[in-house]
Amino acid sequence: QVRFVESGGGLAQPRGSLRLSCVVSENSFSTLTVAWYRQAPGKQRELVARRTPADVTAYLDSVKGRFTIARDNTKNMVFLQMNALKPEDTAVYYCNRDPAFDAWGQGTQVTVSS
Repeated sequence: QVRFVESGGGLAQPRGSLRLSCVVSENSFSTLTVAWYRQAPGKQRELVARRTPADVTAYLDSVKGRFTIARDNTKNMVFLQMNALKPEDTAVYYCNRDPAFDAWGQGTQVTVSS
């Protein structure tokens, strides 16, 4: 069964940066469209960024120009570089594929606050 282990979250100040990492246990990792999702308190989970096997990327409008999704197929890892963070980026961040598997990791908490 596929597994996701996210890390790298924490407390950041507005306009600060964080880099999230995710290890994916899936033999067909290189063929997946990988993605980061987030869920803020009281809100539905939303897709933040995705990257296809051909390295085509797409982003939620509110993070365009600030977030960058990357992948390392040699290590089965996905990354999310988050710059110019805003308080509204506060959420639990999860990696998965797009469309998502039913299984989810524990996520990593990102809190943006002064």
